[in-house]
Amino acid sequence: MIAVVVFYLGLIVSVVSLFGLVRGSKRPGSRMRAALMLSAGLVVAGAGLTYPPTETYVSSPRNQLDEFMPVFQFSEVHSIQVAAAPSRVYQAIKDVTPDEIAFFKVLTGMRRFGQPSPEGILNAPGNESVLNVALQTSFVLLADQPNREVVLGSAVIVPAGYQTDPETFRNEFKLVRAPGFGLTAFNFFIEPSGANTSILTTETRVYATDLPTQKRFSAYWRVIYPGSSLIRHMWLRAIKNRAELMH
Repeated sequence: MIAVVVFYLGLIVSVVSLFGLVRGSKRPGSRMRAALMLSAGLVVAGAGLTYPPTETYVSSPRNQLDEFMPVFQFSEVHSIQVAAAPSRVYQAIKDVTPDEIAFFKVLTGMRRFGQPSPEGILNAPGNESVLNVALQTSFVLLADQPNREVVLGSAVIVPAGYQTDPETFRNEFKLVRAPGFGLTAFNFFIEPSGANTSILTTETRVYATDLPTQKRFSAYWRVIYPGSSLIRHMWLRAIKNRAELMH
């Protein structure tokens, strides 16, 4: 998270400084100061992009996500309280559609840089279950505990020539350690918090199996993190709204 802040701080300084250079000023030394600030901003942004990630290891698993991905270098966690029983929250997780998630299509379109792509999590039909689309395309179901937790996994980076079928990938997910892989897993985890109330948490983790893959993924993660975080906030809110409207 610190690296993300550093990157965007450097980016903002660079953009402001560049604007100052283009706009120009008659004040003595102003263009020189703007050029120096631009250079400093680019250095800071570069440091944020390339700062090495730290590895986290879960020693005491508390859910299925911990079981499937106990080691990771990148993660984000978001929670929301829902005025509904776990069973209703679980059903809402399964049924919520992109049309119910604010900014979903805008942000996923930005993630693919506005380019057309096959149907998938970044290009999901508006009226279909998001999870179903994910599972029919690039993700596999790692765990499904009714009224408790759903875990999905995928490979975001694979070595050249790697091919496998979804069932084999699911069975071997916890065993992948060969160089060149970037694995991701995310969950929705439901905890009862009172009479007909629940805490819903979603966590996304990424594990890169070697240093070159870590470096390759680091820059991408730090650029897309704000949009990724907003998508997950809005996704949780959509699940909450659907669950609380159920009868």
